[in-house]
Amino acid sequence: MKRHMMLWVMMLCCVCMATAQKTIEQWDRYEFTRQAKVKGNPFDVKFTATFQGADTTVTVQGFYAGNDTYKVRFMPMKTGKWTFVTHSKVGKLNGLKGTFECVPATGSNHGIVQVDGCHFKYADGTRYYPVGTTSYDWAHIEGDNPEQTIRSLQESGFNKMRMLLIVQNFDRNYPEPAYYPFELKGISTDESGKKVFDWDYQRFNPAFFDLVEKRVEALMNIGVEADLILFHPYDEGRWGFDRMPLEVSLRYLEYVTARLSSFRNVWWSLANEYNFLKQQAPENWVAFTRKVVETDPYRHLCSIHGGTATYYDYTMPEFTHCSIQDQAPVEDHGRAATIRHIYRKPVIFDEVCYEGNMGSRWGNLSGEEMLYRMWQGVIAGTYVSHSECFMDGPNDFTHNFLARGGKFQGESWKRIRFMREVLDAMPNPLQLSDTSWDPYVSTAGENYIMMYLGKNIQPEWKFDLPARNASYPRLKEGTRFKVEIIDTWNMTITECPTVFELAKPSRYRVHDKENRSVKLPARPYLLLRITEVK
Repeated sequence: MKRHMMLWVMMLCCVCMATAQKTIEQWDRYEFTRQAKVKGNPFDVKFTATFQGADTTVTVQGFYAGNDTYKVRFMPMKTGKWTFVTHSKVGKLNGLKGTFECVPATGSNHGIVQVDGCHFKYADGTRYYPVGTTSYDWAHIEGDNPEQTIRSLQESGFNKMRMLLIVQNFDRNYPEPAYYPFELKGISTDESGKKVFDWDYQRFNPAFFDLVEKRVEALMNIGVEADLILFHPYDEGRWGFDRMPLEVSLRYLEYVTARLSSFRNVWWSLANEYNFLKQQAPENWVAFTRKVVETDPYRHLCSIHGGTATYYDYTMPEFTHCSIQDQAPVEDHGRAATIRHIYRKPVIFDEVCYEGNMGSRWGNLSGEEMLYRMWQGVIAGTYVSHSECFMDGPNDFTHNFLARGGKFQGESWKRIRFMREVLDAMPNPLQLSDTSWDPYVSTAGENYIMMYLGKNIQPEWKFDLPARNASYPRLKEGTRFKVEIIDTWNMTITECPTVFELAKPSRYRVHDKENRSVKLPARPYLLLRITEVK
């Protein structure tokens, strides 16, 4: 009998170790699963695991995944051997051990996106320029629409997607989602005939989160960052998710981070237009932000988004960058740089109005104007997000990408891949060469200059630059440059045949020694790339 017991224990240990013995890439997701049937609410069970690397110890939160299944997920930030042990008051979940080998990342796996000064880079050092779009509910749409959204992102070249974690109430006729984040106890009708949803806020709906994870993973597989919006004001009492009590909201955030923080492409956006959530006290946003940051062991990017020209206190250390709704800074040259100078953090203007045909003022930009605003942000050393909202009728959101994803209908998206190619060719991110004094000229490195003419149409450009070159050495006499004319709308690059040589700079400006010029096509939206000829 004793021998049989020992054999059974050994077999159990082998099973446990077998589930843990894996080889995974750095920044990939390791998952450990354990079956355990418990009394009471399974979502109340505390389940954690401590992972130990060569010189790193990380404790992560596990979660209940439904069907008597508990999971813990871990994203190894370093290569080498990792061991782990689980902790819980539930015996079946306590003291479980495992090990795996983390090997170097390959292919398009560059790790999580991190802050690099006022810009971004991946964990492996690869530069990341966010050129993103927005589709609030694409993750919750049934049918083949989500797959079409992924194809649209692949075709266009966007590398970031702003999306709602919980579906919104775009319109009273807007369809019900396939899943809700909480267990539904029942639906009743009030005196006016309105549906009243009764939620069990103590029990999450695993199927809802399974679906969200599927969408986030699909984005990761095509190199797109998932900027997850955790709260929003667009419920307007339809389901009541915009007025959850503080304790419920904190519990929700803890579950979300336990499930999703191991995905390397996740960003946290605490809210979209937080100031319209009148049911939330101002101090709640501090509590929510700290909860997310404290329960995310990997320190994913984190910000919050307000209504038009509503700026949160982005100086809070928990916020890695500024997520701003304000079109004014990108409507003209150089304005956007002011925002970056104030916060000294990366700035993304995540909403500057959208391309579309809506009657609303925020949804009727032309494609040209949408792209123009994106380039105005980039040239000032900031970033701008895209979206489009074309309506088939007054209340028909069928092909509205902002609402539902699917296919793009506009024109600006066709220029995004080209935009990224121009950005990726730069040695460094852009910063205005001579802040405040020259809003047209920006620097991406020593003797690597970009000049955006925007809507200005002129027959020629006389070679004339600021002597100052941002944080790089000033321009020097005798340096030779070539000029390429980049048509950002027509997506062409034409090199000027002239090689220019700098005269002795004055205190502020420098010119070609022969005062030569570059002939320009009579078109708007031109970008001049001015680089040294060795």
